[in-house]
Amino acid sequence: MALLVVDASAIAALLFLEPAAETVAAQLEGFDLAAPSLLPYEIANVAAMKVRRRLMTSASAAVALKHLGRLDIRLHTVGPAQAFEAASLSGLTAYDGAYLWLADALGAAIVTRDARLARAARPGRAR
Repeated sequence: MALLVVDASAIAALLFLEPAAETVAAQLEGFDLAAPSLLPYEIANVAAMKVRRRLMTSASAAVALKHLGRLDIRLHTVGPAQAFEAASLSGLTAYDGAYLWLADALGAAIVTRDARLARAARPGRAR
């Protein structure tokens, strides 16, 4: 099965039933999924921010986080040097650089709701 790297914005859309959830689900269907090992922490941060902003309850956030564990996403270690390198070359944050580096390392496309990361991940873009 073909492989995709999926970032926190895409997974958050699914878990928190954001408007893009159906689009993301369709993009991921039939693929094996990979992400840097920082993904669960980014999703936990999204949940914390939604609770603080009163966009969801703590109980709802806890349920969404349980669903994260049920998604079949293979987590990969991306070292700080690799994330820094990708960030430096792309102008992205080191967090997004980790996704970009992993996609390059695996030869995979990225599914993201982040426009800057999507632009940086386009095939043929100089990095």
